[in-house]
Amino acid sequence: GGTIPSTLQELVPDAQMDVVELDEAVHKVAVDYFKFTPGPHTKVTVEDGRVFVKRAQSANPHYDLVILDAFEADYIPEHMLTKEFFEEVKSIMAPDGVVVANTFSSSVLYANESVTYRAAFGDFYNLKLGNRIIALKLGGLPAMDQIRANADKWEPKFKEYDTSKDFILPLFSTTVDWDTNARVLTDQYSPANVLNAMGRSYNQNKE
Repeated sequence: GGTIPSTLQELVPDAQMDVVELDEAVHKVAVDYFKFTPGPHTKVTVEDGRVFVKRAQSANPHYDLVILDAFEADYIPEHMLTKEFFEEVKSIMAPDGVVVANTFSSSVLYANESVTYRAAFGDFYNLKLGNRIIALKLGGLPAMDQIRANADKWEPKFKEYDTSKDFILPLFSTTVDWDTNARVLTDQYSPANVLNAMGRSYNQNKE
């Protein structure tokens, strides 16, 4: 519904922002029903996210923040969950850029996804509530002291959105809660939809 770009426009109105959406109908719904109004510094492109990244490489941008939020009903599209795709994303980022990914807190691919992010980016913070948020910074994770200091600065804004640093900060974790021997997902091996379908079938059989 355009909630994230709308919020970012309010928080950092001078930021240059590219918003990429696969489906024109979703963009229309966001505008017509969720009051998403692109600001003067926001450009919306209706295109597959990976295609957008590949095109962007030739322009050599330096994004400070990349948010990955691509979902099918039950899985993330397999071509946007591979080491090669993450390397492409990294190539269009500033040297100290930040990646934030919205994904599933539990899935058949949890371990594969985790080792793939690590293979491409290194360590990351894991925030799990309903969904799972993967947060990382190129060049190494910032210390929690730095994150707390930043949270202090943003606390007045957090409260405007009915949240607070006391809710957000305890979610940050670097605990490895996955099988580190899981196979990295690649363009040659990325059976996201197949594995998730297998997982759903298994759960149904258990029931």
